[in-house]
Amino acid sequence: MAVRGIQGLSTEQLSFEIQRGGKFVIYQYCVSVLILTFKRGTDVHFIRAGESRLVPGLAWTFLTLLLGWWGIPWGPIYSIQTFIVNFGGGKDVTALIVPSSRPATAAGAAAAKP
Repeated sequence: MAVRGIQGLSTEQLSFEIQRGGKFVIYQYCVSVLILTFKRGTDVHFIRAGESRLVPGLAWTFLTLLLGWWGIPWGPIYSIQTFIVNFGGGKDVTALIVPSSRPATAAGAAAAKP
């Protein structure tokens, strides 16, 4: 899975942005084709501190508005769920991504102490 918005950032710059309040976010979208409805998540987006989490999700919300409603019964249900997530700023997955990018964990650091 790709992470959008971190291109050109060093590890130190990324860590600094996260400490300032940067977030890793996934948006949702829904597409219906007759009786089939698909609800999916986007790639991970890095949102810097002070940037709107709503704006990057608007394209996915608009896609859902156009193509999500048409499948019965799940189209309207998934579309409403998608609107709630995206208008809420997406799903924050920072806690899942940040620990996996750090080489030392708290348990590993405690075990390394004499």
